[in-house]
Amino acid sequence: MRLIKRAEKGLTLAAGGLHYVIQSVNKYKPNASFTPKWSDKPLLKSWQKSKPTLGWPRTTDSLCPNCVIEARESILSGKQDVSILINEKVGEIKAQIIERNGEIWMIKDCPIHGHFEDMMAIDAKFLTHIEKMFPGRDIDAHNDEKLHNHGTSTIKYGRGAVLTVDLTNRCNMMCDPCFMDANQVGFVHELSMDEIKEILDNAISIKPRRQMSVQFSGGEPSISPHFIESIKYARKVGYNSVQAATNGIEFAKSKEFCHEAAAAGLRYVYLQFDGIGNDANSHRQVGNLFDVKMRAINNLHEAGVEIVLVTTLVNGINNDQVGSIVRFALDNPKKIAFLSFQPVSFTGRDEEITPQRRLQQRYTLSHLAHDVKDQVGITEPTRDWFPLSLMGAFADFADLVHGPQAEWGQVSCGCHPNCGVGTAVMVDKETREMRPVPEFLNIPGLVKDMQKITDAARGKWMSNLMMGLALLKHYNPYKSPSQFTLYELFKKFDKSFGLTGKDYGKVSGDRSNDDIEKRRADRWNFLFIAGMWFQDLFNYDFRRTEMCIIPYGTQEGEISFCAYNTGIGWRNIIENMHQNATVAKWYEEHGRHEIFARGKEVELSDKAHNMVLNPIDLTRPNKPEMEGPKTAHEEAVMMRKLYQEMVLKKQLDVKEADKPVQIQSLSRKKQEAPEAVLV
Repeated sequence: MRLIKRAEKGLTLAAGGLHYVIQSVNKYKPNASFTPKWSDKPLLKSWQKSKPTLGWPRTTDSLCPNCVIEARESILSGKQDVSILINEKVGEIKAQIIERNGEIWMIKDCPIHGHFEDMMAIDAKFLTHIEKMFPGRDIDAHNDEKLHNHGTSTIKYGRGAVLTVDLTNRCNMMCDPCFMDANQVGFVHELSMDEIKEILDNAISIKPRRQMSVQFSGGEPSISPHFIESIKYARKVGYNSVQAATNGIEFAKSKEFCHEAAAAGLRYVYLQFDGIGNDANSHRQVGNLFDVKMRAINNLHEAGVEIVLVTTLVNGINNDQVGSIVRFALDNPKKIAFLSFQPVSFTGRDEEITPQRRLQQRYTLSHLAHDVKDQVGITEPTRDWFPLSLMGAFADFADLVHGPQAEWGQVSCGCHPNCGVGTAVMVDKETREMRPVPEFLNIPGLVKDMQKITDAARGKWMSNLMMGLALLKHYNPYKSPSQFTLYELFKKFDKSFGLTGKDYGKVSGDRSNDDIEKRRADRWNFLFIAGMWFQDLFNYDFRRTEMCIIPYGTQEGEISFCAYNTGIGWRNIIENMHQNATVAKWYEEHGRHEIFARGKEVELSDKAHNMVLNPIDLTRPNKPEMEGPKTAHEEAVMMRKLYQEMVLKKQLDVKEADKPVQIQSLSRKKQEAPEAVLV
């Protein structure tokens, strides 16, 4: 291999010289951009891409947390019409994003409710680096007025990356935090199959025609009676990446269910995964939740479904698990290819969190980058991490190569640079040797040259040739894994973007088990480590909302992820508008579904698994300790106890203060009496 590495180094030097010669000619008279079938506007050159105001100090549009809650309650009670959200700037205030003591903060003042501030980054240099690498916005959304019409919350840019569809607000767990407050709003909101079909049809009717991925979510989507049929229909109409965001319980309980979902066309599962061992998952209040995760991974992989681990990170609760989860993925490269870390968003049950707990538990993307370095010993925060939107440059190149006749645009992560970051590690599936990709591939240099190639728009094979030279130019064979070669680099790139048309195994709706095995036969695992930070009312920025790449498909159009779950709270409003029944009525007609909470265990027919586990990580040696209440429920118990003692002068023990409280449903129909549900 040493001779091969030397030969590759010689090739990279020669490629750099040849690339320079071609580019010196190529920069003159670039071809005009074409308009593909999936858009009514031409592809953008790199210099035509717009950008929001970045850097600091800067001013942006935000929300007053208290004004928003008051306005939402007014709409839900019927005092105001929902149209006020489209015609007026409800709860909106200006915010300043500033640097303070090497950190980045958002500060804002409401004339009614006073001062608010929240941390956006513990490392100003990290966020400076991320914003500097932002390549610009995607094509403007167009011919989309019927789906994107939500006032200042309207999505204005891009084609999106993943269309999220909540099949039900019912769930078989009672997590805290929960951004949708599942099981505790007093009513059921569940889509019918006709509604699901309409949402999916609408999503591919507008331009740019996008969202090659659709993610069914909830609640817990697997308990929807339409789960399997929804997957089949999404595949039928053209989505080649159908996903499910799940806690994994139903998949752990039944191999047959996993195979049924895979046969229907389920390609990815976004598996809730908070850490290694049952202790690291104990805050979810399921006694054997980690065992459930292990069985779910085994069952799903056996069925041909790929697994993405999704971790909500809360400072003082499970921030120690970043390293443990990365090591788990590195130790199991044949089964785990993607990690999605999601810093906590204080919404749903946590919307009225106390300032003290919020600042204690706040976790940012900069925390994540530093924790990967400190806990795993790989990557440099200001060198090896990039905004997710940098992937837009790769999508632009692929859109060029696929040409004007392509039916779909590439998945383009054109989100705001404050929304998401990522890095990658190349892992040998056989030996588990690994190297961070930015160590052996100069990503900033590659992207800059790729943009020049895309801007020149020379045609498929000439563009592919120049791209091959650019990959060679920026590849350092001496720093790549010992068995990794240039051939593997080219194959990885081609496999990801389908540039040459070579068959690596189909991903379309008619894929077979042979296709799945063909794609998995690749010796190398490109482990992507991503951080996606969803907003809450304390750090809300409308510049991020208008660039959302993960819209929710609803009965009232497509709405930004953050505007739906946080922001003005479109979720609460739409689910109330379209609720099926009160919880009591639903249970009366359909029966109760099983809920795992308060330590209840999931009954598994087989607890065995073949995952590799790090024995040190299982002992959780660096478990964080946090003083005071850790959840909204614990805060409620504490406040109830204080009220009894200080106002009523009555002593209340913890067990008595922890009695279930009644949550009333919020309905726009005044004539219906609210139903109570125990939590």
